[in-house]
This record gives sequence, structure tokens and C-alpha cells, in this order.
Amino acid sequence: MSEFRLSFPANVIAGKNRLSAEDILLLRKYSFPLGIRTTDDVVTLLALNNSCPDKCEEWNSFFIESLTAFIVEHCYPQGSLDDINVEWMKCVLSTGGTIETPLELAVLLHVIDVVPHVPPSLRVFALDQLRIALAENAGALSTERFPSDGITAYDLAYLDRVLRSAFDGGVLRLTERERDALLAIEAAASKASSHVRWRDLLASAGRDIASSPRPTTEDLSNRWLKVPDHVFLDAEQVA
Repeated sequence: MSEFRLSFPANVIAGKNRLSAEDILLLRKYSFPLGIRTTDDVVTLLALNNSCPDKCEEWNSFFIESLTAFIVEHCYPQGSLDDINVEWMKCVLSTGGTIETPLELAVLLHVIDVVPHVPPSLRVFALDQLRIALAENAGALSTERFPSDGITAYDLAYLDRVLRSAFDGGVLRLTERERDALLAIEAAASKASSHVRWRDLLASAGRDIASSPRPTTEDLSNRWLKVPDHVFLDAEQVA
């Protein structure tokens, strides 16, 4: 059993119905004076997010920026991401691969925006949220997009954001698993009601499939995320 406990002022704030801008100032000063730097900080952040049903707008920005900074800047390899980071993000931000809240989806998209290199596995994770929205009418994206069984203009804007760094001279340089994720979206979408530009995007992705080396078992065993296993249990307990 985890021995994690919230300390002041987080333990007091966690018992409130509304998380205010003043609470965020207290958290910045006392709980996170250096930002989100440790796994305990992450668990505290998640606990506060899950325990306070009503939050001020400033909380959304604080949550997104703080968690993104931790993932990109303070997890190994600092300033970049690899597949192990992505698996950790899946555990923290999703349930069974489905991102449930718009705030958690915003974290994923912000990480994609700021990280210098977007691993294919991270793009696949993001692409799969659209497939889930279309095929299962589930997840955060299904609540934000215009209701449709086809690819909408909103969906295309989402895809443009996810795939932005993969465009090269009008061609999408994708790995096979990324292309497969797009084809899974195609299979879930109604062709008759999809935006005309969806066909153009698929055509662009089909011209070139880049290959990228995948980490071997030995590679994975020789690196570490600086996030111990207990954080996954802690995250589940505060969810």
C-alpha cells in the first residue's frame, strides 16, 4: 500500500469544492516552488485535479504547463521523449487507452506542440483518440467535436496539430504504425459525410512511409524514466 500523503497546503485545497486562483498561488509558493519536478509532485497534481469538482480557468493553464514541463524537461531523456515516456503518459492520462477529459487531452496536444521530436507512438496515441470518438463515441474528443460519423473540419484541425511535425514538403513522413492508425480512422469514419480534405490527407500519407528503428529489449532495459513503478499505483488511487 502506498504511503503517499498530501502535505499542506495541498491537503487543505483537496478538500475544497472549488479550486481558486488564490489556491494556485499557494501551491506555487509552498507545494511546487520549483514546479513539478518529482513523481510525488505529479501524484499531488493529479489528486488535486480529481478531488476538486469546480476549478478556475487558471487551473487549466497551470495543470497543462506544469505536467508538460515535467514530461518533456524533467523525465529522461530530458528535452525529448521516447516510447517509455509515452507509455507513462498513457497510464497517467488515459483509461485503457482512452483519454476521458478535455484537460488531459490538452496535455497530450501541448506535449506534441512543444517537444522537439514527436515519437511515432505518441502520434499513434493521439490519432487513436479520433478513432475512439468515431467508432465508440467515447473519450474527450467525442465531447468536443461536432457530432458526425464522418471526418469534420474540427477533426482535420486536430489531425493537422497532431501531424504537424511529420509534414515534409507536403508529404506526410509516417511510420507504418502511424499510417495504420490513420487507416483505422478511415475504417471508422463514414466516407459519405467526411470532409473532402480528408481524402487529400490520406493521399499525402500514402506516398511515403518512413521507417524508424524500434527500441530493442536490451535498449529498453538499459534506460530508465526516473519514474518508479509506485507512481502508477498512486495515480490509480487518486483517480
